[in-house]
Amino acid sequence: MAATPRFRNDASAAPDPESLRSDRKHPVDETLPPLKMFTSGLQHVAAMYAGVVAPPMIVGPAVGLTPKETAFLMGASLFTAGIATLLQTLGFWRIGARLPFVNGVSFAGVTPMVAIGKDRGHDGIAVIFGAIIVASLLGFVLAPYFCKLVRFFPPVVTGTVITLIGVSLLPVAFNWSQGGNATADDYGSTTNITMAAVTLVIVLALRKLLRGFLQQIAILLGLVVGTLIAIPVGITDFGAIKNADVVGFPTPFHFGAPQFEIAAIVSMCIVMLVCMTESTADMLALGKIVDRPADERTIEGGLRADTLGSAISPLFNGFMCSAFAQNIGLVAMTKVRSRFVVAAGGGILILLGLCPVAASVIALVPLPVLGGAGIVLFGSVAASGIQTLAGAALEKGENALIVAAAVGVGLIPIAAPEFYHAFPKDLLVVLDSGISTGCVVAIVLNLAFNHLGRKPDVETGTVHEPVKEPQAAVL
Repeated sequence: MAATPRFRNDASAAPDPESLRSDRKHPVDETLPPLKMFTSGLQHVAAMYAGVVAPPMIVGPAVGLTPKETAFLMGASLFTAGIATLLQTLGFWRIGARLPFVNGVSFAGVTPMVAIGKDRGHDGIAVIFGAIIVASLLGFVLAPYFCKLVRFFPPVVTGTVITLIGVSLLPVAFNWSQGGNATADDYGSTTNITMAAVTLVIVLALRKLLRGFLQQIAILLGLVVGTLIAIPVGITDFGAIKNADVVGFPTPFHFGAPQFEIAAIVSMCIVMLVCMTESTADMLALGKIVDRPADERTIEGGLRADTLGSAISPLFNGFMCSAFAQNIGLVAMTKVRSRFVVAAGGGILILLGLCPVAASVIALVPLPVLGGAGIVLFGSVAASGIQTLAGAALEKGENALIVAAAVGVGLIPIAAPEFYHAFPKDLLVVLDSGISTGCVVAIVLNLAFNHLGRKPDVETGTVHEPVKEPQAAVL
């Protein structure tokens, strides 16, 4: 039987020989007109900006850097996030997932980096950078082996992890909605929360009322409208623009040559394993969303881009890079699947890193406004996970039990942040990440229930009991 062409303009028309011979590009590999490319890429930058600059805002003051030096770290983080994103989306050789995959500074490393660099000043930053370089190079070597774990990620596991990614990100949106800084006087004020609610309503209304491309950039439009409303309200800070330089380059080894200490290297190696686990889960999630399932080679390339980007990052005074799950929610919501759109976002990030004034314009978006939009973005990720679980045959075997236990454990850091307070600090790198703990629990339980002694269905993760041969009748 002749195969039906995948892409047809008219479903009722008979396929012509010419259309059968030409293969249309997958949406992931399509390019958009320049204006759409730029605005869609800018939307990705707006969604991730706060997440990129937050770690250096925390680490810089914690290790004793001045405000100006901390601002330098923020610019460097934007620059290196752009490089890592280009490695992921465009790639070369066997490096890069070649998916609409955004990379930025990993939050997983914030706590150990603060512990490593505390009270050391520039020496602390140099030790952090040295540890990141070694851990990243080790991760690059391990990538071809780590990616083979993909066979332990059937829908019952991936659906659980994707759901946890979305749910774990929602507290970030809630924190932004309250103002972002728990020590500020207006944190959690009715003004901040009202602005978040107004932005949420604006985004939902734009998604409902607009059509075509404008509907696809509803998040960006919502952020612009929300920011304009926030100006008379008085929660928009223009100080960043006034104090920003027009041009700035993250000078290599600005804080001195990297220093290498065993304890710091071990801590960052643990962080790297956590980042690789989360990136694997994110690639599986994104592959589902864009209808290009991530196989071993895709994950290997993605992990290599993660680790190579992280190894390059300290050279320009940046930190460890990993996947940004919030942008997966943006892809799911807008349906814009082109990796070149995200590559455009990576280019914008590099320009922002080289032009602090331009970066400060993005920073004009108040966190409550970003939080209102974030609720939709992160909720979309959780919804994608639930959709994946719908095809995981939860009514068969112990799949429902696997999901219940993994989600329960994964929610511990969210529902009870101090739950592991008595555990060693090194373990907290893993335990404080609900995505990592939930992922580990889901994989282990899936192995225990669906693999040991039984044959799993590769599509659903469901097991089938061995078929017994019928015995001959006894005469």
